[in-house]
Amino acid sequence: MARGKGEDGPHPVDRHVGRRVCEKRISLGYNQSDLGRALGLTFQQVQKYEKGTNRISASKLWDIARFFKVDVAYFFQGLGGAQPGMAEDGAAAFDHDFPATRHTIEIARLAPRLSARQQKLTLDLIREMADRPDSE
Repeated sequence: MARGKGEDGPHPVDRHVGRRVCEKRISLGYNQSDLGRALGLTFQQVQKYEKGTNRISASKLWDIARFFKVDVAYFFQGLGGAQPGMAEDGAAAFDHDFPATRHTIEIARLAPRLSARQQKLTLDLIREMADRPDSE
């Protein structure tokens, strides 16, 4: 069995940290090869880190944080016990187990600039599009 894999795949913490690395890398405009070169790794190793397939050692996470100019704690932000949002008593916790892409990151970055009405309209549009089979 590969390191970092349990019965259901990679450990949730490894997946979370890898996802944060991926999101930061994309938001800064780097590809996996760029990050790999900076760390002395192949892009395949970076890919495995980002998926959580391979665990990131403490020293390598330190190197990644220095390259991105963030604190190591950045990669653990949002990690904790599954808790509903503050105004959503008893609601399901936020699920962010979707692929991070340049598009999803940009949507998330731009959404707060919209008015509440525009955000609702955009959300309705995305929900409608997500429920429809792809017509292309």
